[in-house]
Amino acid sequence: MPSETVQISGHIIDSLILPKILDEVMDLDGTFEILDIRIGKRKTDTSQARLRIHAGSQHRLAQILQRIARLGAAPEQDRDVRLVHAQKDGVFPPSFYSTTNLPTQVRFRGRWRPVTGIEMDCGLVVDVKTAHARCTPITSVKKADWVVCGSEGVKVLPLERARQPELFQFMGSAVSSEKPKLLIIQRLAKEMRAIRRRGKKILVVAGPAVVHTGSGPYLERLIQGGFVHVLFAGNGLATHDIESALYGTSLGVYLDRGTPAKDGHDHHMRAINTVRQLGGIRPAVRRRVLTKGIMHACVVHNVPYVLAGSVRDDGPLPDVITDTLKAQEAMRRHIDGVGLALLLASTLHAIATGNLLPATVKTVCVDINPAVVTKLSDRGTFQGIGIVSDSESFLRELTAALRLR
Repeated sequence: MPSETVQISGHIIDSLILPKILDEVMDLDGTFEILDIRIGKRKTDTSQARLRIHAGSQHRLAQILQRIARLGAAPEQDRDVRLVHAQKDGVFPPSFYSTTNLPTQVRFRGRWRPVTGIEMDCGLVVDVKTAHARCTPITSVKKADWVVCGSEGVKVLPLERARQPELFQFMGSAVSSEKPKLLIIQRLAKEMRAIRRRGKKILVVAGPAVVHTGSGPYLERLIQGGFVHVLFAGNGLATHDIESALYGTSLGVYLDRGTPAKDGHDHHMRAINTVRQLGGIRPAVRRRVLTKGIMHACVVHNVPYVLAGSVRDDGPLPDVITDTLKAQEAMRRHIDGVGLALLLASTLHAIATGNLLPATVKTVCVDINPAVVTKLSDRGTFQGIGIVSDSESFLRELTAALRLR
């Protein structure tokens, strides 16, 4: 039977990396032998193991090796990556390596080299002149780029369990609406302070429900308090935030009393028209037409924002990027340096952001719909948590925990 010896090292026992590798082998009808294993005696000690993987065919063995490589299992014999020229702009070679969002290295010219800009569901391109390896979306690959094919010479560094208890380890269990939210929020506030002290950025992704539920002022306080360094949203959040600033309504309903305004259904269109007349959100702030709200706070406090459009948008506002690929690139430009992402009441924008983030970025998804929370928290056991909650009660408690009253 075809076989290959692989080795793994690190906190492979307490981080459950070794059991996951064995599960992958068995799920693909392979077998394994544990040739050697050395287990650390203390929680700070690392462990090492050598496994012999067997499969019924060379093709199946390659499948197994590719799957377990994403968990940190590397062939015992180091080999350089296999590079193949892209034959067409926007098209990878058929056997291209598809990335995870975990820290990744490639072996090129006898040395392991870090991959920059890692995110999931992309390819790897190596500049053979500089030996620089970068993660590249399929739409950005160019004809004659050298693309990594197969898993040979690719090493993934899996996330390990933290040596000290932390929020993202404590709450890394299945999503539930019955979790102790106040305790989570208090710990999250502490984590946000620590991330800011380390000079890392906090990214907020927000859907229009933040405004509809009356929680816009709480997000505004987070921005004013310096706990938001980048904002990702769509036309909906910005439009209804500006509507509430100009008319006191969201979707035509007064936010202070919950009653519909006369002809309030057209308030959001009038808000869009006003901003279009002025040339954008920043000119509206500069001209003092827009004097409060989330978008006003972003402009005043120099918080960059990316508004990504969709086919259902009204207007849209001039600041909205209607080309999806350009919107993705604009979002990528702000990912570097992000230490925590807070995803609030947004399905599509939250999932899109989750796909762009490295697994090392701690992620909090808050949504009233458990399905959205589950989808995002599945990205990583230790780096992502999900909170089933409406945005108003969550943001109210978060601003209180941060003492932003």
